[in-house]
Amino acid sequence: MTIKGRILISFLLLVFLGNAQKVSGVYKISDLLKRIDKTNDTVYIVNFWATWCVPCVQELPQLDSFALAHKNEKLKVLLVSLDFKEDLQKKVEPFLKKHHYSMECVLLDEVNGNDFIDKINEKWTGSIPATLITIHNRKKTLFIEKKVKVADLEEAVSGMR
Repeated sequence: MTIKGRILISFLLLVFLGNAQKVSGVYKISDLLKRIDKTNDTVYIVNFWATWCVPCVQELPQLDSFALAHKNEKLKVLLVSLDFKEDLQKKVEPFLKKHHYSMECVLLDEVNGNDFIDKINEKWTGSIPATLITIHNRKKTLFIEKKVKVADLEEAVSGMR
C-alpha cells in the first residue's frame, strides 16, 4: 500500500472514530421526537441508557455490533444518554471515546421523567435500558424495557419492514 493510501485510511479512521466519540447534541424531548418521528422508511432504534447503568453498558456492544452489520441499510441506531448534562464532558464523552462505539449518541436534557417518558411510550415505567424501535412516524413501534440482544433486534426490525 502506498504512503498516500495509508494516510487516507488513517484520516478516514480518525474521522470515523472521532465522530463516534462525542455526543452529537443535547436534546430536549421535542428535539428527539422531531428526529425520530419521520414518515420515511428508515427504522429507528432508539436506546435509552446511562453510564451509571450496568445493564445498559453491558448491552452497548450488542447494539454497536448490530449497527455495524446494518450500516448500509435504512436503519439508524441512536443512543440517548440519560446522564445529567453536567456529566457530559466528565463521564459520557470519555466513556464513548474509550469504547469507540460507531453509533450516534445524544444526551437528553430533561430532569423530570414525567415530562418525557409517556411521550416515548405509555407503557414505559422509566427503567433503563429501554429501546424504542419505530418506523413511519411511529405507525409501527416496538418498545423493549430490558437489555436487548442482536437476535431481539433482528427479529424486531424484520417485523417492522
